[in-house]
Formats: sequence, structure tokens, C-alpha cells
Amino acid sequence: MATKTNKTKAKGKKRAIGKGATQSAANSSRDKALRDHVIFLLKGGGAHAGFDDTLRDWPLQLAGVKVAKFPHTAWMLLEHIRLAQWDILEFSRKSKYVSPKWPEGYWPESVAPPNEAAWNASVGACRKEMQAMERLVADPKVDLYAEIPWGDGQTILREALLMADHNAYHLGQLMMLRKSLGI
Repeated sequence: MATKTNKTKAKGKKRAIGKGATQSAANSSRDKALRDHVIFLLKGGGAHAGFDDTLRDWPLQLAGVKVAKFPHTAWMLLEHIRLAQWDILEFSRKSKYVSPKWPEGYWPESVAPPNEAAWNASVGACRKEMQAMERLVADPKVDLYAEIPWGDGQTILREALLMADHNAYHLGQLMMLRKSLGI
């Protein structure tokens, strides 16, 4: 009987260690799954319109056109996305960053891009900022749940979801504008 009791105790210890290792592996698996899901959302996954699909082949001559009862042009929405993304990303990364004044700091002054280079630069900057947020979320060294020290309760997870949500909303507006313009 003594031998059986020792085996049971040994099994119990092994099980406890195994359970902890399994728990750690499960947590790691859940962490990766969450990161992958947030990145999927940032890329416009699921029921959301994707950035590139929404803006693909947008004629420059229609980038500054307003349609009836819709307050924004494609240029205004594109620049708003860029400015908001920049704000979210810089706040997430830099303690000394100061956000622009609301609302004027988040919208362009003009309804149309000054030229094709400005349109292309804005599209490129949006892609670059989205990719930077994706890298931040993908980095396992970044605690998605930790409060950002210079914020007032925000986390990287919250900021990434805010960016995904904000983009989805305005890309939806761009999609409706695209349809209204017959693109």
C-alpha cells in the first residue's frame, strides 16, 4: 500500500505540473488568438470593408466631390482616417505626444486633394500606420491589457480596437460614397 500511495502522490504532483503547463499553454494560445483576431479586424476582416478594396481605383477627379445630403468627400474621409490613426498610434507609443485639437485637428482643411501625390501620400500613410498598429498588437512583449502609463485608463488593446472600429465606420462611409458616385 505504501508504494501505491507514493505513486498516487507522484501522479498528483505530475498532474499539477502538467495542469500548470497546460494552463500556461492555454493562456499563450488565447493571447495569440486575441492578437490574431485584433489584427484581422485592423485589416478590415469579417464583415468590414477593407481599406484597399474600398479605395481601389478611386478616380482622383471624384476625390473632392460631395453628394447630396452627405457632408464629406472621399478626400476628407481619407485624411480623417489618416489623422485619427496617427493620433491613436502616436498616443499608444509616445508619452510626450500631444493630440491635435478636436475636431479641427482631425479633418483636412480642403474638400479635395491638392494633387495626385497628396492622395497617394495619404493612402500610403494610412497603410503604414495600420501596419505599425498591427506590429504593436502582434508583439508578444506588449501587454495588451496594461494601462498605458501616460493615459487615463487606455490600453493597447483598447487603442487597437478603437482604430479598427473608427476605420470600419469611415470605410463604410467611403463605400457608400463610392456607390453614390457610381464608381
